Amino acid sequence: MISVVVLNYNGKRFLDDCLSSLAAQTFCDFEVIVVDNASTDGSVEHIKANFPWVRLLINQENLGFAAGTNVGIRQAGGEYILTLNNDTWANMGFIELLAGPMSEKDVGMCASKMLFPDGKINSTGICISRSGAAWDRGMFQKDNGQYNRCEEVFGPSAGAALYRREMLDEIGLFDEDFFLYMEDVDLAFRGRLAGWRCIYVPEAVVYHHHGGTAGNGSDLCVYYGNRNVIWYVVKDFPTRILLTSLFFILARNLATIPYYALRGQGRVILKSKLDALRGIPGMIRKRRHVLRATPDNEIAKFIRIRARIARL
Repeated sequence: MISVVVLNYNGKRFLDDCLSSLAAQTFCDFEVIVVDNASTDGSVEHIKANFPWVRLLINQENLGFAAGTNVGIRQAGGEYILTLNNDTWANMGFIELLAGPMSEKDVGMCASKMLFPDGKINSTGICISRSGAAWDRGMFQKDNGQYNRCEEVFGPSAGAALYRREMLDEIGLFDEDFFLYMEDVDLAFRGRLAGWRCIYVPEAVVYHHHGGTAGNGSDLCVYYGNRNVIWYVVKDFPTRILLTSLFFILARNLATIPYYALRGQGRVILKSKLDALRGIPGMIRKRRHVLRATPDNEIAKFIRIRARIARL
């Protein structure tokens, strides 16, 4: 069985499309768990009235994406966990197609083809660079079939990703200290380090409003994304790769400060970097517990020298 975990925070306007698309799936052996992060827009009442088949978990406060999704995963009964943003809707064969590669026992994650409502690409898997920058492969490109090959990628965007429960039991769930953003990069990295693979499934298509909850370019997005991009690097990069990448990491993080300052978000970017520095000792402690069964050269082949389109 597959457990679909949908995190919701004031996303009532998106829920009809999202949940109706799940009800229309060709695959039947799945449950849907909606975790509500203390919404105030009537989401809970709307779900109870219109989607009684949904298992609803209600948090008393906004726990963010990481902790909120973990609430659903811990209550899930499936052998596989499908995380799905509330501002998405999926094609009818989405779940069945996405689960196909899980027949290979070393596949711990599957990435879908995420498209914007206008048909342009949102994500076809996560890419990372030596600077720590993480971006969605193909983002903002017109979908001309250039990503229509089923292939191995570094990891999936958690906006529409399938995870093997066995992998999560081994490496742990989303890091709740991240709260929001980059938690899927961290999870994918830990999965990779433990020896699990990720397969991109182009036929599994989901449409995503992107930023429907947090808002693109918002202070919230800038703060957590730019804080967590330092944390996951400290926590996950293999030692040799981390040491040889320090110049790129420092250069990118310093360059973001004037960039966001010119956008009127100087205080936010400074706070994100200062809080990131304060949190480094905690990430170093977590680093000691990250499973590392994959040779550095296997990880290095997924780390690019230059970033293209960043996720933030």
